Amino acid sequence: MAAPSPVPPAATALTPLVLACLAATWFVWGSTYLAIKLALVSFPPFFQMGTRFLAAGALLMAWVAWRGGPWPSRRQWGHATVVGALMLGGGMGATAYAEQSVGSGLVVAFIAVVPLMIAALNRLWGLRPGRVELAGIGLGLAGVLMLTQGSGFAASPAGLVAITVACVTWCIGSVLAAPPRAARPEDPAWRRGLPLAPGASGFASEMLCGGAFLMGLSVLAGERPAWPPEPQALAAWAYLVVAGSLIAFNAYMVLLSRASSALASSYTYVNPVIAMLLGVGFAGEVVSAWEWTAAGVVLAGVVLLFVGRRRGAASAAAG
Repeated sequence: MAAPSPVPPAATALTPLVLACLAATWFVWGSTYLAIKLALVSFPPFFQMGTRFLAAGALLMAWVAWRGGPWPSRRQWGHATVVGALMLGGGMGATAYAEQSVGSGLVVAFIAVVPLMIAALNRLWGLRPGRVELAGIGLGLAGVLMLTQGSGFAASPAGLVAITVACVTWCIGSVLAAPPRAARPEDPAWRRGLPLAPGASGFASEMLCGGAFLMGLSVLAGERPAWPPEPQALAAWAYLVVAGSLIAFNAYMVLLSRASSALASSYTYVNPVIAMLLGVGFAGEVVSAWEWTAAGVVLAGVVLLFVGRRRGAASAAAG
């Protein structure tokens, strides 16, 4: 995907469009984890995610073709295959698998550690986090360790393994798809990456390839969707396709072009709170005081990470 032009924090204006996009990334993405759980009633995890991304990818690619946008090259399709298998196949497929036995709120609280893991992986590209960022990484990982000791994950070792696999594969795919912004096409860091086609075309190709990979996993797992599906499950699946995969993503792309990176990434520490509240309020999930505390520690680590990045960027600009 094309890297957006960096926007200085002071340049961000909270226009109605920016506020609407923030609401989409905060509340829509925060609610998708509950939607996944609701859809599991009729759609097994890999089948659910595979059909979701195939449908969303086809719609988005049709829109790209209608607009006369660029089509991915053969190499970019290859990149999309690898990135889609990692981020959507491993990341989203394992997330849905975990939600069969673990509450959606706890799952997304665990996933909040993803920015911390990506920061750690970026060391492979020679980008070393500052002291505040390191503190955030350490605090976030401590929170995840606390979370695994709670009743939710302790009762489901398979769910814990699945969500760990989801986080690792999502992070690796994210780093490969978007080399650090400090890297340039002539740098070794860029050559080790797997950049996708620019704009919506790249995201559509990733969803199509990832969806195909997920359908392969579904066949291997012998999954069989319930037919006819429950109306609530079908509505949740449609919500994931339209709101989760299309509307929220486009809102995020708008934020990347019109807001500071810190504001655009704020969904990372808002989504877990939204997901946990929705899980408790609408799905009857039980979250213990220990697990709420652990989620708070994870979010504090994510906030520290973003504060450290902002300070580092400000120091670099001043220098």
